Amino acid sequence: MKTKKSIAGKILIYFFLILLALLFLVPFFYVMYNSLLPKRYIGSFVSPALWSLDNYKELFSEYPIMKWYGNTAISTVAVVLGNMFFTPLAGYGLARLRFPGKKVIFVCLMLSMMIPGQLVLLPQYIMMAKVGLVNTLFAITLPYLSQSMFIFMSRQFFYGIPEELEEAARIDGLGRFGTYFRIILPISGVLMATIAIFNFTGTWNSYLVPSTFISTQDKYVLVVGLQTVNNAHFQQENLTLAGVFLLAFPVIIFFMFTQRFFVQGIATSGIKS
Repeated sequence: MKTKKSIAGKILIYFFLILLALLFLVPFFYVMYNSLLPKRYIGSFVSPALWSLDNYKELFSEYPIMKWYGNTAISTVAVVLGNMFFTPLAGYGLARLRFPGKKVIFVCLMLSMMIPGQLVLLPQYIMMAKVGLVNTLFAITLPYLSQSMFIFMSRQFFYGIPEELEEAARIDGLGRFGTYFRIILPISGVLMATIAIFNFTGTWNSYLVPSTFISTQDKYVLVVGLQTVNNAHFQQENLTLAGVFLLAFPVIIFFMFTQRFFVQGIATSGIKS
């Protein structure tokens, strides 16, 4: 009897999860489907014979889409790698090292998380202008190689790792950096995957920062470039929907590849003190 109830409960849970997944996928499939249609058929169901890639061909022929893709990929990869390297280091230092001013630094870190990003754009713009980096990819990557939220996340994660593990490593002759790179990082899969996923999504879809620092078309990132397309073809929903799909599918592919590491990290990093 208990077995039947358990099976029924699992079936109900899986049914609910599948239903929820389909609910979240509806907007994506709506965009993908309508991006294949001529403008007059947007929002209606038509024969697959009318589907075509004409909207995409028009975008690629009239605008430097591949250049925008390249700019977006370069800036996104740089920011993600920077945060995967610098923020865990900073978080580990705040979690494990003892030094004067540690609490002050942590308070400043928390305060920086409370400041809206829009408020620091003007000071950042002035700084970038003084060193001649405005209208370059450096302006949208260098200030974001280390972000407060991920430092705080790293600090909290490392607090959950028992110090006895590091003490054993130091007894075996490893120094602080050796312990970090050879012991701590290998069991921090969930942290690294989380930083990568959230940072990739946020940077790839960022509009305000690149639109503030970049002013020439050949240096646009994809989201800014597609916004100019939308402004130029405001009444052509077919081109807008094609642009939305071009922007969204790399994020989906990235998550599909990294979610395995995210789940593995959760499964293998359940260390209890």
